[in-house]
Amino acid sequence: MKIKKPFLSRLLKKEPEAKAVAEPEVEEVKQHSPVQHEAEVRPKQHWLELPQEHAMYKLCSLYRQQTGLTVRPELVLEGPEDPCLPDKEGEAELRRLLMFVTSTANKRLKQAQPQKDTGEEQPALPDLDAQAEVFLARNNLTAWLLVYPPVGGGKPLDQAALKQALEKQQVRYGVDQALLDTLVREPGRCFKLFTAARGLAPESGTDGQVIERFPRIREHKPVEDEYEQVDYTNLGLIYNVEQGGEICRIILPTAGTPGRTVQDREIPAKDGRAAAVPKGQNTVISEDGQSLVATMSGHVEFSGQGFHIKPVMDIPGNVDFSVGNISFLGDVCIRGDVRSGFTVKATGSITIDGVVEACIIEAGQDLVVVKGVQGDSQAVLRAEGNIFAKYLENCCVYAKQNLETECIINCDVYCGGTVTAHSGHGKIIGGKVRAAQTVHAGIIGSRVGNRTDVVLGGQPCENFDYDLLVKEIQELEGTIERTERQPNSPDKSKRLTKMRGQLTLAQSRLAAAEKERELQPQEVDEPCGCSMKCRTVHSGTVLSIGNVIHHFDDTLSPCLARLVDGEIQLI
Repeated sequence: MKIKKPFLSRLLKKEPEAKAVAEPEVEEVKQHSPVQHEAEVRPKQHWLELPQEHAMYKLCSLYRQQTGLTVRPELVLEGPEDPCLPDKEGEAELRRLLMFVTSTANKRLKQAQPQKDTGEEQPALPDLDAQAEVFLARNNLTAWLLVYPPVGGGKPLDQAALKQALEKQQVRYGVDQALLDTLVREPGRCFKLFTAARGLAPESGTDGQVIERFPRIREHKPVEDEYEQVDYTNLGLIYNVEQGGEICRIILPTAGTPGRTVQDREIPAKDGRAAAVPKGQNTVISEDGQSLVATMSGHVEFSGQGFHIKPVMDIPGNVDFSVGNISFLGDVCIRGDVRSGFTVKATGSITIDGVVEACIIEAGQDLVVVKGVQGDSQAVLRAEGNIFAKYLENCCVYAKQNLETECIINCDVYCGGTVTAHSGHGKIIGGKVRAAQTVHAGIIGSRVGNRTDVVLGGQPCENFDYDLLVKEIQELEGTIERTERQPNSPDKSKRLTKMRGQLTLAQSRLAAAEKERELQPQEVDEPCGCSMKCRTVHSGTVLSIGNVIHHFDDTLSPCLARLVDGEIQLI
């Protein structure tokens, strides 16, 4: 059964069929078409196949009658040395080429009709010179030549006819002069498509890039060595940079290279886009535009949409009477110890290389104590981020996120995340440890039966803040009451005004906290994900998960405790 193809698909060919599946007349064209061999070698060429009734074939028949030579149209967009066009572009050009060839061939055939009023049995053909037609690509980057042979006694193709055809279409740039010189001597030049000129395509510029020298997200996980020891001096929490130091390398965009049409007109090129530079506080782009640099020495931190340089207070020794209390808007790095009775507060991170004694430390982000804390039951450590310490002894600890240490002895701990004490000694002895999620330790409790409380679930940090506000209000009210009983004086009036202002502020904060507590959902009976995991738990340890309490009367090793169906289950 004969399979018919759509008319347009039979005209526009990207590549020939590998096997004979077409109509018989198509098979005959493929056997005789000189383009067939080229198409097999280069299957991506775009060539135009015309129906047998097309005017181009009638002109070929007329040429055969005059010269005795058999020729067939060869309308291929790509020559042997030309790059293949993209499929979409090639198909569009073939459709335009079909209209061009049909128009010029019909016009030529009409001019070549014999004169019928001569009285001769076979009217003579008119004398028509060889004709060259120029077909321009849609983007004007390519010009093709199509040559029609002379008719009757017309003159053959010459250089003047070629130049006239090119000039008619204003083709002046990228002309292949060698082709033109050869074309007038080429015997098989008729009814073929030749690439006569090529323009220059524009090249878009490359977009700019930014190579960041510092990470955007800081990792807070300590790394243990083979002896389960953690080096708290190298946690990588602070990325220091000197003034003028490079934060980002900026690769500038490049300008595009304009193109040129075959009509010698410039084609504008698209320039590359500049990269968005993550410029933040205390940073500036260098004069050459190739670097983002720091305008001051400090700590590099990414937040929002850019890198910021935060000032770092570097204390080369101890915090004692030679330094005094510290309150700093930024990060603080202390190379020595923090002596008893002093206060260190910072809006950023605090790093202490030495020991913390009976003092107050408050960090707006992370707190690192390399050698540990000896609090004498008076030290208070508070961090809105994580706390990392070698050991914690006789102190109150508040970590909004996680707490990582090697040993906790007689401490009052409030942790909004996970308490981890499994490296090094890995002990939690005495005191009360409250964690919203998990407590992971090596040993909990002691052989002598010291009471150690572990409380899981809830909101330890929020409860601590609430209790602290209540205590502050009670102390202020007591101080105001005692002050009011003192004799009147200007100093008394000033102190009372100040304390009453502090009391009003504290009461408003307490009211906001109470309102927030009311909006919080009631604590569930079985907190999800809470667990206590350790190698050994000693007697005297009391575990509370939600409202359920379990007393350990014997040593258990190992131990994994969690709440299941309203009961603490030990594994």
